[in-house]
Amino acid sequence: MFKRTATAFAVTAAAGLVLAGCSSADDEGTEDAADDTTEESTDDAMEGGDLTLAVFNGWDESLATSLLWEAILEDNGYTVELEYADPAVVFQGVADGDYDVVTDVWLPLTHASYIDEFGDQIEELGAWFDSAALTIAVNADAPVDSLADLAAAGDDFGGRIVGIEPGAGLTATTQDAVIPTYGLEDWEFITSSTPAMLSELDTALANGENIVVTLWEPHWAYGAFDIKNLEDPEGTLGEAESIVTYARSGFSEDHAQAAEWLSNFTMDAELLYDLENQLQGADSGDYESVVADWIAANQEWVDSLTA
Repeated sequence: MFKRTATAFAVTAAAGLVLAGCSSADDEGTEDAADDTTEESTDDAMEGGDLTLAVFNGWDESLATSLLWEAILEDNGYTVELEYADPAVVFQGVADGDYDVVTDVWLPLTHASYIDEFGDQIEELGAWFDSAALTIAVNADAPVDSLADLAAAGDDFGGRIVGIEPGAGLTATTQDAVIPTYGLEDWEFITSSTPAMLSELDTALANGENIVVTLWEPHWAYGAFDIKNLEDPEGTLGEAESIVTYARSGFSEDHAQAAEWLSNFTMDAELLYDLENQLQGADSGDYESVVADWIAANQEWVDSLTA
């Protein structure tokens, strides 16, 4: 997490200046102009404010877009905090007003249960990505190409599926739809965290071993590892999804300008992967400089987000 200090510029009318030959009407005009200038400056300063962006633990697109908007908003006079939590905590926090914005809501499938529970307590701002997908991935040279063939290949994979966080929508979909549909009930479904899953993936590939992991697109892993998605002939993982930004109730009224920017925000996969790859492996203390460098390299596009 990083901060930039925003300084509001206020214009103060000079006081006590007496001009020879000026009438009282002129004085009143000068005072009115000063009042107008002060009022305009106050209005400009009020465009900012304190915002809290919620970031899903382990979800790289959540981190990348939150860091990007932290930088953009702070450059435009806001003070921004990032709070990291699992999806269940985030949705509850947005509904309670503890968090202002979350950029990583997957619909219509992955986070449907949370929208069913909290949808009437939060605001939908808009979708910024329209081709997201839940996936089950394996090493590219694995002996299967389809989930339908996975059960018979248990010995090749040690009968294990390596998942991510227990509270993730992808985890629920794998547990409730993928596993029973494809006869994988006897397999061990391991859940812990996205970093742990990626570590196991990295180790298995380095050792030339087969591995099955739960994953999603967009994700930088597809550019970093030699992996492939298993076909899903029964459609258990759903169709392509949209990634949507949500906010706490009343956010659009309290922060109309920020709400407008976030509502109009879109980002293609190439830009997203590039930012994710820049952040991958960086220490959190280096995020500020990484994002600043990325913004500088994509300045025209970034400027268009608040135009």
